[in-house]
Order: sequence, then C-alpha cells, then structure tokens
Amino acid sequence: MNARRLPPLTALRAFEAAARHLSFKHAATELSLTPTAISHQVRQLEEQLGVRLFVRGTRRVDLTPAGQSLFPALRDGFDAIARAVQVVRPRTRPRALVLSTTMAFASRWLLQRLERFAAAHPGIALHLHTSDAPVDLQGGAAQLAVRYGPGRYPGLHCVPLLPSRFAVVCAPGLRVREPADLARVPLIGFDWFRRDATTPDWPLWFERAARTPTPRQLHFSDEVHAIQAAIAGQGAALVNLALVADELRTGILCQPFGPGLPGHAFHLAWAEAQDADPDIAEVRAWLLDEASSHASSLEP
Repeated sequence: MNARRLPPLTALRAFEAAARHLSFKHAATELSLTPTAISHQVRQLEEQLGVRLFVRGTRRVDLTPAGQSLFPALRDGFDAIARAVQVVRPRTRPRALVLSTTMAFASRWLLQRLERFAAAHPGIALHLHTSDAPVDLQGGAAQLAVRYGPGRYPGLHCVPLLPSRFAVVCAPGLRVREPADLARVPLIGFDWFRRDATTPDWPLWFERAARTPTPRQLHFSDEVHAIQAAIAGQGAALVNLALVADELRTGILCQPFGPGLPGHAFHLAWAEAQDADPDIAEVRAWLLDEASSHASSLEP
C-alpha cells in the first residue's frame, strides 16, 4: 500500500481552524497557540503546496480559490476523526452539549422538560445558552439551536419543532369577552428581535380584526415578561399560544376571541457536519418527541 503524502497535521489543523473562523487570532485561541504561530504554520503549508490559501487583510483573512477547495475536505475529515475518537473513548463523565434557545422558549417550554431528558440520557450533560441573537453552530459555540423564524439558515440542517399562532390572552378576572373590551384594559406588548410586515403584533392584530387601535400601555423588552404580566392580570397580551398552553389548559389564562395570527415556527437547527454525531442525534430525537407530545396534548 502506498504511503499517504500529507503535509504536517499541525499545519493542516492551523489552516482548518483559520479557514473556519476567517481569523488567525480566533484560530490561535481555539488551538492554544499565538496568532504568529498560526500564521507561520499556514505559510509553511502554502510553501509545501505551492499555492496561496489566504488573502491576508488588515483585520481579517479570506480564502483563495485553492483555500476554498481545501477547506471543506479538511473540515469534514477533522469532524469525522473527532466523532470516531468520541465513540471509542471510554466515558468517565457525561458529554457536555450546548443547546442555544431563545429566552422565551427556554423559560416557557424547555426548562420544565429538562429533568426528563437528564433521567433518560445520563451520558449527556445538556447546557442551555439563552439568547435571541443567532449563535455560531458551525464554529462550535453550540451544537444545537432552537430559533423562531423561517428556518432557512445556510450551512445548517433545520427542521420544524413547534408551530406558532399568536392570539389575545388575559386573566379571566379581567372579564374581557369581546374586542370592544380591549378599550378598557391595558394592552401588553414586547420588543421583537426582528420585525417585518407580517410580525404578529398589536398593529397587525387590529388591522386583521378590522378594529380601531387603542394605545398600548404596558411594554416589555421580552415575551416572557409580557406573559407574566398577563398571568398577573395586568392586561391583555398578544402572545405565542405554544408558550402559554399550560395556562390556557388550567384556566389561568383565557383566549376570549380571535382573530389568531400565524407566526413562524420554532425550528431546531444544527451544523450539517454534525449529522452523524450520535449524541447530537439523541438530543434532536428527544426534542422532536417532546414537541410531538406537546402538539398532541393541544388537539381537541
């Protein structure tokens, strides 16, 4: 069998990390080296291959066509090596995986289910990262993410997790029974991370209901606080019904009238390179199963 003629592994690792981050500085942090060492190893690799792999700028680097050709093969190869090592390595402690979610999804849906995950999957320590801002799944900041949105994310696999529908909810004690009653109670709103003409907010609701808008009196920075204010009887809120399903079922909140407004689904996303990771697949399967059970419980 012919021996493989490969450049030094350290140089290939330095190039792969720099190409993934498009930064010698971030690659150096990942590999516990200095940016100078990364630059030196990449330059050695370029000399051995006889091609330039990066266009070096003042604040960032970009891949040349040769670099763009080499990077995917190295990325996939190192990912495959990491998975193989993970499979054969004896586990002395649970593997830590990071799941990034929006703050509302984490507090209103996920947290109360994590005990079941821990009991069913003792070999995985699931860590939550809560933020409404996107997280770098390809760079390894998290292995999975749940996001509210259209579900089109380049380089990621994405599947619908929970559907969304927004409607007016309030505490029964407010005696809100028809749209005209909204004129006498505070309207509760919250900030959207992104918004467009289809964002299911109060202006769109009044338009679809063919009603004259009334001034909003309570406004919060996030949906969680808006829901808590509605539960406390402070007004009527226009919120995602998937996040208040328990309160609607137990009568803590009521949905007195329509119309309901469609929203984007919550999607589960992960890097394409992580498709074959067995632990990530377990977390995906568990989340999809929990979402399916949740959807079934809402059916009449």
